[in-house]
Amino acid sequence: MHDFSCYSLIIDARSPREFAEDHIPGAVNMPVVNNDEYAEVGTLHRTDKMGAYSIGVRYSLANIARHLSEDLPKYPKDGKVLVYCFRGGKRSKLWFDALETIGYDVQKLQGGWKAYRRWVNEQLETVPPKFNYHVLSGPTGCGKTRLLCALREAGCQVVDLEEIACHRGSIIGAVPGSPQPSQKYFDTLLLEELAKCDPARPLWVEAESKKIGNVQLPASLLDSMRKGTTIRVHADMRQRVELWRQDYKHFEEDPQGMLERLRFIRSLVGGKEYEEWVKLADEGQMPELFERLMRNHYDPAYRRSILREYPKIDQSPLIELNDLSPAGLLEVARQMRTQYDT
Repeated sequence: MHDFSCYSLIIDARSPREFAEDHIPGAVNMPVVNNDEYAEVGTLHRTDKMGAYSIGVRYSLANIARHLSEDLPKYPKDGKVLVYCFRGGKRSKLWFDALETIGYDVQKLQGGWKAYRRWVNEQLETVPPKFNYHVLSGPTGCGKTRLLCALREAGCQVVDLEEIACHRGSIIGAVPGSPQPSQKYFDTLLLEELAKCDPARPLWVEAESKKIGNVQLPASLLDSMRKGTTIRVHADMRQRVELWRQDYKHFEEDPQGMLERLRFIRSLVGGKEYEEWVKLADEGQMPELFERLMRNHYDPAYRRSILREYPKIDQSPLIELNDLSPAGLLEVARQMRTQYDT
């Protein structure tokens, strides 16, 4: 597989829909056919192969001409260009021929995106085990994610899996206005982050279950994390409630929206407990509701989950977070780097 960093421009010739699902990091979508045109060509191809190609080429030439006029001038003419489509076939060939004729230093990715995707899957089996992991564990709202950010600021090597997944990891963990990446693009982004890291240094991560929202973590990563060093994180309930009020402000303003998501676990907590949540939400007592959610659902659920993944977690060192402010967490992170990041 190519070293993609050597290209000044990577052109993804596929449709916008294909590009949105997954693409090579840094690639620019310059489709030879748009979504509707791609569907039209595909439908006609079933009954009239030559007619489909004829329409497809006409669309492609018009679209490539537009890209040459509007998009290509934004990039250096003397740089290396890589072009790819789904399998490295007709769409990338149309782009390749046009650019080569003009005089660009252009290459076509053999096997296209499909070969790239196969390479990503292979890498996600072999790359994660290369690292020595420091795994932060602790119940929801205890400040693990903020501590992870502070560790990064303190100079530690960090991969924030929830940041890549664009999700906080629970049933109410969706980030407002920010949809999750597809599974394929999550894999791409994860591999990109791991590629930036040095296996000779510890890699700090947060303990996660198999899925973060709708995306699944590679089995090789989870297995490698279980073999790492676990560090427990603890904060008192007052601080945890305040953190929830900041991170879930949208639910404090829309408690019914939160209850709508929580109704799927009603059978787990029981009708009586769920009705208490409804009562607190109706009365606007959000700090009380957040605390009750943590004490009666999230904390026990996390405890069961973490013991399944890390049976010896109780033997791990404990970090008390008495100050969840950025300055307070940075001070703790610097101490942790001195103690563990060697």
